Amino acid sequence: MNAEVNQFIGRKMAAHRCSHSVWQFLLFSLLAFHLADSQETALINENNASVVDNPQTTTETAKQTAEQPAVEERQWEETEVKESSPHDAAAEKEDSSASDTTVLTSIPQPKDDFTEELVIRPLHSGDIYASFQFRTLWETDFNAGNKVSHYRLFPKCLGQVISKFSVRELHISFTQGYWRTMQWGQPFLPSPPGAELWVWFQDSVTDVDATWKELTNVLSGIFCASLNFIDSINTVQPSASFKPLGIGNVTDHHFLRYATLPREIVCTENLTPWKKLLPCGSKAGLAVLLKSEKLFHSSFHSQAVHIRPVCQDWQCKTTSWELRQTLNIVFDLHTSAQSKREWSLFKMFSRTLTEACPLASSSKIYVDVTDNPQEELFELSPATPLLSQAGVLGDRRTFSVYDLTQQITFGTMRSLNLLIRWKSTEGEMLRPVLHAERYVAGYGLQTGEIHTLIYNNHPFRSFPVLLLDSVPWYLRLYIHTLTVTSKGKDNKPSYIHYQPSKDRIRPHLLEMLVQLPPHSATEVTVQFERALLKWTEYTPDPNHGFYVGSSVISSLVPSTVAMGTNITQEQPLFSSFFPCKEETSYFVRVYTEPLLVNLPTPDFSMPYNVICLTCTVVAVGYGSLYNLLTRSFQIEEPNPGLAKRIANIIRKMRGVPPL
Repeated sequence: MNAEVNQFIGRKMAAHRCSHSVWQFLLFSLLAFHLADSQETALINENNASVVDNPQTTTETAKQTAEQPAVEERQWEETEVKESSPHDAAAEKEDSSASDTTVLTSIPQPKDDFTEELVIRPLHSGDIYASFQFRTLWETDFNAGNKVSHYRLFPKCLGQVISKFSVRELHISFTQGYWRTMQWGQPFLPSPPGAELWVWFQDSVTDVDATWKELTNVLSGIFCASLNFIDSINTVQPSASFKPLGIGNVTDHHFLRYATLPREIVCTENLTPWKKLLPCGSKAGLAVLLKSEKLFHSSFHSQAVHIRPVCQDWQCKTTSWELRQTLNIVFDLHTSAQSKREWSLFKMFSRTLTEACPLASSSKIYVDVTDNPQEELFELSPATPLLSQAGVLGDRRTFSVYDLTQQITFGTMRSLNLLIRWKSTEGEMLRPVLHAERYVAGYGLQTGEIHTLIYNNHPFRSFPVLLLDSVPWYLRLYIHTLTVTSKGKDNKPSYIHYQPSKDRIRPHLLEMLVQLPPHSATEVTVQFERALLKWTEYTPDPNHGFYVGSSVISSLVPSTVAMGTNITQEQPLFSSFFPCKEETSYFVRVYTEPLLVNLPTPDFSMPYNVICLTCTVVAVGYGSLYNLLTRSFQIEEPNPGLAKRIANIIRKMRGVPPL
């Protein structure tokens, strides 16, 4: 019967394409739907009759419906958009419990979770440090071979990237400005100036370099960045640094790639796609504070995306994918044109908070009040009775907590605007345990020397650090001049891995494991020679200089308090990113300043000068010669004056020859 209906509709559609009677076509369409509905009703009656004849089927269906877990029902209740009263929900559940359960269980149940946090740390200099963290957990497997098509909280574009390129871990950051460690302390998540990308691939990837190149092009389109300029010239394969931060720390480094673009400029076009990855976007929750006009009018701005597999329980029987989006900002007191030492959410972001993200299971604001137990340094309002302690960077910190999921947090005005008013202007210089800096020494444009200073400010503990340096090929390192000194004595590294560069193919890679004595400054120096580039390899502004990426220093720093080793335990997001296996130490990664090196640069103004001089000579010489050859000369007698004409007329009348 369906075939007859389809043929009937096809003939009528062909007929009505030639004519313009649209209402007749609609009439025939309604007739076809009526015939199909009649056929479906007949099929339902036949099925009901078969169920009556066979009551065992009905019993089994009811039994399967009753055995559905309550967890799945709760998950789907959270995804409901329509709001209803408890009485209506109970009545609806009584009316269609069996049929609704059957429909819901036919769709794969998403096991995902979203949390958001904002940490505010007042700095002694009068500046303020704000750190946003958004985490999405999803219990799924992108690399199992099955296609994942149902996305709820996890961004689909990133899920497809993980599945297509067999990504195990992905870490990308975009930073504008340099983190001043000696003034601001250690950040929660460090990042170098510019763009940084490092990826771990699965063991199933056969051609890592080709996959890496294609991945950078895709990420360049997702984040509107210049990641497509990442190639073999600025990509390295570390042998000891950048261990996986997720499941499994022992991995073949052949599947690791690391690259930086120190000259990458971060602006609004990078922030907009970053905000679109959030489940609520920038419409609700903490993301409403992310206003581009205020964020980029700051001393430091860094946004990052971290993807890794993590354990759900301490036995790691179940795993899930973690997407962590972080945004760190430092608002400067003078840059923000503040007349007094006073900060608020509205002054920092030009907005206040009115609600949490509806899809977030947890939405909190933490204000660091460790150095302000009796409100001696600053005053925080509105006050909150909730306090929390967490081990952060080897120290026990105290935070005032504002839970945005509780309506009492917003007060009667249904708006939260935190205010921090400083009382004391006395600030002390923070001395972090591990600190590093780097600079270029020498004169001229032929040779030079790179100096890296690593400071251990611990009074009595020594610890090893792992130094990674990636130097472009046009700075030809003399590795025999490498020296490491601590307190005026040679400090021999216990591990050195050096991969020489190849011109226009790959950069230098230097990794060293150095032991830092207590309360010391260790200096690493190496000499280099500048290469002469081809004229097509220079940037549009060659006299500005060429950037060299930051050095990366990784270490397990001794802790003053016991650090938590259970990563599955409930704890704030800002204290649970780097895995910790020992209670007596914590992991720290430090980035130095990027270098700006001048290379031998030809005078690109000479071609312009030659062109101008040549055009001038041609215009003057050829123009004059052409004018002489083509111009025609004629002798023209001047016209007589009025007096002479009158005199000639009189002379003519008198019969005298004219003048």
